[in-house]
Formats: sequence, structure tokens, C-alpha cells
Amino acid sequence: MIRYSDAELERMLGDLESDRVERKQSFKGDAPTTVREAVCAFANDLAGHDSAGVVFIGAKDDGEVVDDFVVSDELLVQLADIKSDGNITPPPTMLVEKRRLFDCDLAVITVMPSDSPPVRLKGRIHVRWGPRRGIASAQDERILNERRRFGDRPYDVRPLRGATLDDLDRLRFEQEYLPSVVARDVIAANDRSYEQKLAATKLIASVSDQTPTVLGILVIGRSPVDWLPGAYTQFLRVGGTDLTASVLDEDLIYGTVADQIRKLEEKLHAHNQVAVRFADREQELREETYPMEALRQLVRNAQMHRSFEATHAPVRVYWFDDRIEIHNPGGPFGSVTLGNFGQLGIADYRNPNLAESMRALGYVQRFGAGIAIARRALGGRLRFEVQPGFVAAIVAKGST
Repeated sequence: MIRYSDAELERMLGDLESDRVERKQSFKGDAPTTVREAVCAFANDLAGHDSAGVVFIGAKDDGEVVDDFVVSDELLVQLADIKSDGNITPPPTMLVEKRRLFDCDLAVITVMPSDSPPVRLKGRIHVRWGPRRGIASAQDERILNERRRFGDRPYDVRPLRGATLDDLDRLRFEQEYLPSVVARDVIAANDRSYEQKLAATKLIASVSDQTPTVLGILVIGRSPVDWLPGAYTQFLRVGGTDLTASVLDEDLIYGTVADQIRKLEEKLHAHNQVAVRFADREQELREETYPMEALRQLVRNAQMHRSFEATHAPVRVYWFDDRIEIHNPGGPFGSVTLGNFGQLGIADYRNPNLAESMRALGYVQRFGAGIAIARRALGGRLRFEVQPGFVAAIVAKGST
């Protein structure tokens, strides 16, 4: 991640012709929207600078700083939230800082170009050409699609050699997936071919190389497990406290990631006991043994962060008499380590494009918040076992 020096930032702030700089006097009015558009455009880096763009908050259009501008902790939190609020997907790589330039305080957002463009803001691809910013044209999209660096790309958008377009469900793509990831007015305004739409949403390598990607097989594949042997979920309910106890229910859940989440959550709901209390109450009180909202967050988190590379292990859910264990292959990734796993505000994505898809389909509302939501519902009942090769979320049974 690049961190510009004060001298470099002062030079960029005064360069009124630069297309790598955006200036805002404050973060009020329409600024939250236009700043997000700028972050999205810098992440797409249509001009191919291969260097970070900068958004200055507390500067006028002519480069002059605002003398009395206050960079509060609240403002810095609001700016950092741009990365994780789910509006820009995949999440941009960005740094938010309070910097003192020309003897005045400014808030500075440094945005790195994405290795896996196009990046979208609420389903729209924002780009910059010269001093202007706008929505990408069909040609702009093609440039961004072809620019992806296969060697450096996340595994979830690498092509699966041997797979063909016949391995993808076209009806599901056009009726369910595409309207979820691309704004409907954008779809209606262009006449892109089926293959161009698949390439733009990263489900095939490119228009010229129509090989389905890992993402394509996971989200609209007819049989994902044929190409990714570990792409399924194992559910086991045992009548005891260890795996030697008798099996009460067992299921192998196949299909797309969305199919697996839906079927697994139905299974969890069916086994979850609900206690009804009405004594000394005007209205009955219904309490689940395991809060479903917490279980939903944990199983979706497991699907989103699991590794599909160099492992054939599935996501495993073991329901014991005294606890539930949710295992996903793949340990901490990137900035997440064994030491900081689960800390608020620390998140990284082994499968950033799958995370984008799950968010678009409604399975993730906000990036990086799943564990926090589960902990809020479960308190001390939730603990994690974190190893280099796997993560297990362990939920203790509550009283009913």
C-alpha cells in the first residue's frame, strides 16, 4: 500500500490538471456520494497509471486548503467506512489518514488500483478520463476486463480450464444473478452479448477466452462440485457430545454457494428448538436454543472465506447435544492473522469477488461485520479455534 509523503501530497493537491486527484471542501451534502464515485474510479484506474489516486477532504477545487477545516475521529470513521459498507465491490484497497499540509489539517484517502477490475459502486462502473468522471462505456468495460492480471488475480476469478459455457446456467444468470450485480438501468441501456455480460461480471475469463472462472462455477454453475471437489457442505447431527455418538441426521449439500446457504439454513432451522414461555406474561416469549441470526452469519462467513485452492475439504457443520461447530477450510488470510482474528475492523478477503457476489445476492449486508453480529447475539457462547489451515466457530448450547 502506497503512503505518499507530505511533499508528494502537497504537489498533487496543487496540480489542477491531474486525473489522480479529487478535492472536496467537506464531507457533507452530496460529497459522500461523489467521494465514493471517485474511490471507485481510482480503483478502476482506466487510464492505466498503475499508481494510487488521492481524495482530499478539506480542499477547494483550485487546490487551496480550507483554513478552519476540522478532521474529527467521526469523519475518519465515516471515510474508512467507504471500504466496508458494501456499496463498492469488490472492496477497494484504500488508506484513510489525517494529514497536515500547508499548515492545515486535511483528511486524505489514498486508493490503490484494483488487480481485479471492474470495480462497481451500487452496480455501476465509475471511471475517470482526464479531469472528468462518469459511467464506463462498453469499450471501457472491455479494457478493464482485459487488464486483469491472471497471475496476481484472486483464485476466485481464475479460469477453470476444461469448463465451458455449457457448465453455466444461462437462465439463472439472466434472471437472478445479473439483475443483482448490475443496476437495471445499466442493463437496459446496453446491448451487450451474453458472453460480454459474463466477462463483465467476471464469470468467464474474457470475451476472447470464454472459460468459466471459479466464481462463475460457484454462483451459476450447473454442478460446481464437478470442477471444485470441495464445493459442498457436510451437515451432521449426532446424539451426543463427540463424533463417536449415534448419527441422528446427515446430509451432503451440493449446488451453488447460494443453494448451499439456503439448504443449510433450512436444515439448521429444522433442528433448532424453540422454547415458548407465557407464564406471568401478557405475551408469549419464544426463545431459540441457538439464535438463527448468529448461525446465519457464521455459516455465510464460512462459505465466503473458505479456501477452494489446494484442498478438497467441504464446509462442515457438526451439531452436537451441547454445541454446534462450523468448520471451514482455509485459515487466516492477508492482514488477518492468528493473533488478530476476529478483532473489530480487521478483515481481509481470500475470495473478494465471491464476497461481492454474496453481497449482491443479499447474503451479506456489510463487509467485515458477520463475526461482530454473531458475537453480539451469542456473547460468551461463541469462541473460535483458528489454525493455519482451518477456522472453526464453536457455539455453546444456550438454556431453554
